[in-house]
Amino acid sequence: MAKEIERKFLISSESWKDKVTRAITIKQGYLSSEPTRTVRIRIAGEQGFLTIKGRSVGFTRPEFEYEIPVTDALEMIELCEQPVIEKIRYLVIEYGKTWEVDVFSGVNEGLTLAEIELDSEGEEFVLPAWIGAEVSDDPRYFNSSLIRSPFSNWE
Repeated sequence: MAKEIERKFLISSESWKDKVTRAITIKQGYLSSEPTRTVRIRIAGEQGFLTIKGRSVGFTRPEFEYEIPVTDALEMIELCEQPVIEKIRYLVIEYGKTWEVDVFSGVNEGLTLAEIELDSEGEEFVLPAWIGAEVSDDPRYFNSSLIRSPFSNWE
């Protein structure tokens, strides 16, 4: 079974910007955003993806991702729940690990999150100085939750 082991953090400073190795524009929508399973359509740059994720247990959840024609992804995203998530993902390498820093726009403007994917839940890693509080266990920060409760509506 394919698995995703991911930790998510807020950002405490802008110093990550000096270490960006790549930036990707992402638009993604959800055909299903149920907590037990999500079905996501993503357009990342010029590529399209269909992703199915199961319920998280700890920091781990089943994940199945397939590249699809971008023309299909563009049509499928119109079928998704609204609003669609818009963000720029910046890749930053720190201490030998790749961090994905997502800067959201649209109804989630103002939200910036950093994610790291791990090989195991117990894997040790060093937190860069620009990393803030961990929000891995806070469902408000799940992309699938941001369509129901956008960051711009938070108090």
